[in-house]
Amino acid sequence: VYQIATGRTHSTAWTSPPVPKRLSGVSSTMRVGLPLHIPSQYGHLQGLNILAIQARLKLLYKFSDTLYLSWRLLPLSPQCEWMTPILRVFTSSQLRPLLAPRVYTLPLVRSIGRTMVQGRNYGPQVTVRRLAMRGRRCKPIFVQVARQVIKMKPAELRLPSRAWKIFIKNKGNKYLYKDSVETLYSSAKKANLKVFYPNNFYSSITKVKLVGEGADDAGGVFDDTVTEMCQELIIGTVPLLVRTPNAVNDTGYSRDRYLLNPNLSLPQHISWFKFLGVLFGVAVRTKKPLAVPLAPLVWKLLVGEPVSVDDLEDSDSLYIQSLRGISDIHLSGVTQDNFHEVIPLECFEGTSCSGRVVPIVPGGRSLPLTFNNRMLYVEQAIRFRLHEMDLQVAAVREGMSWIIPVPLLCLVTSQHLEQLVCGLPHISIQLLKRVVRYRELDESHTLVQWLWDTLEGFSNAERVLFMRFVSGRSRLPANLADLSQRFQVMKVDRAMDGLPTAQTCFFQLRLPPYSSQEVMAERLRYAINNCRSIDMDNYMLARNTDLGQASDDEY
Repeated sequence: VYQIATGRTHSTAWTSPPVPKRLSGVSSTMRVGLPLHIPSQYGHLQGLNILAIQARLKLLYKFSDTLYLSWRLLPLSPQCEWMTPILRVFTSSQLRPLLAPRVYTLPLVRSIGRTMVQGRNYGPQVTVRRLAMRGRRCKPIFVQVARQVIKMKPAELRLPSRAWKIFIKNKGNKYLYKDSVETLYSSAKKANLKVFYPNNFYSSITKVKLVGEGADDAGGVFDDTVTEMCQELIIGTVPLLVRTPNAVNDTGYSRDRYLLNPNLSLPQHISWFKFLGVLFGVAVRTKKPLAVPLAPLVWKLLVGEPVSVDDLEDSDSLYIQSLRGISDIHLSGVTQDNFHEVIPLECFEGTSCSGRVVPIVPGGRSLPLTFNNRMLYVEQAIRFRLHEMDLQVAAVREGMSWIIPVPLLCLVTSQHLEQLVCGLPHISIQLLKRVVRYRELDESHTLVQWLWDTLEGFSNAERVLFMRFVSGRSRLPANLADLSQRFQVMKVDRAMDGLPTAQTCFFQLRLPPYSSQEVMAERLRYAINNCRSIDMDNYMLARNTDLGQASDDEY
């Protein structure tokens, strides 16, 4: 062995002689061979000289090396007093995609590492009530957690895993317990499961005090609660996000994406957006991604990239088509005389991304739209839509600044920030196989083979539910090295064909013996679709007692 290299997740040894030492001024990554021809997927490079392309690449890497060594000298804030046009070039959005990854990753990673709280496993405690009591609905978990976290000190939340510890609190209520048991009994019967239901069951629970869900937050409760908060945002329980107009109209791109709700501007709403930024920062710092699919326009605004009409069209193509129709209406023979016969708009009003009709400039309702000022209207309409979320974006960035160094985002592309916050949108079974660890089993065991075959047959939506069942999370990080735990699959000695169980705190799936793969698939589907409460840690029930007489209005 002539040479050895090690990394966070691998080791490599060479039996061939080592490559020549790095030459002065030449990046080590550039000592590679040249292809015989340019691959077909690089259409813009076809016809160019390969040596010229290599020279350009060397120049870009040399520039990246220089910028990486001197990034601390750059004015990272746009409000910097000594910002000049030349210095602004180094942090421009046009330059960011050309930089080597280490320029926009290592400064952020090292700054996060230097500001990490050491010697603590979790941050301040946050109390959450998830179950409705006495017919009264609980406030959304997002609202409950936001109200408490916003009052905390930012430095207390900069931890590597759990920014806060979740305490799930519920008072006893035998009628709620009875309703829950009846629902579970009905579902179990439909699944053809054996249920023992003694005649004196209800009389025996009259002394039971239901003290929340049996869970101690060793990580799984935190992850599951964050996942549930993301679901509240997506389904509209907390109205911070709105579907893109393309999603509403079922046309164009970004039909599965969301925008920040520009209608929410009250102080309480701004505090919610600030907490959303805290969640984004926690996702970056803890490397636990969130399922919050925002439109590319929002990510560009968050990193400070300039936005254009193309970004607006990506989320609202019909709006841009209508504006182009107004600006080019003279090509159809329309004149000042018949302009209002074709265009129903009478003043400087337009629709926001939420669908509301609003003035696009101050006093727009009293400013008439005419054939002669239509170009000004189009310009102001585009400007309004590109900046209607500025207040909400500023609040999100403020929340992110609690957890991560926001000025460094001027070196990051919008795509990279989205990857840091949201991870991978699809659950890959092959990736799970790369991080699995077996206990009481091996990869050749029948249960293991059935498990992987079952997961391969799951839809992505079912795989997301499976991920939440075993880990509390609904997404995997883009870099598997960022997984804090390996996926554990273990065999347990229980009755044949029982339901699988999981410990989300340890990313662990426990499988009883099964008579066939079909039975395993049926039981697994039932578990991931119906088992949402975290009740495995029954030994914690005694600890989750309701010590105080808090008002239900607090939750």
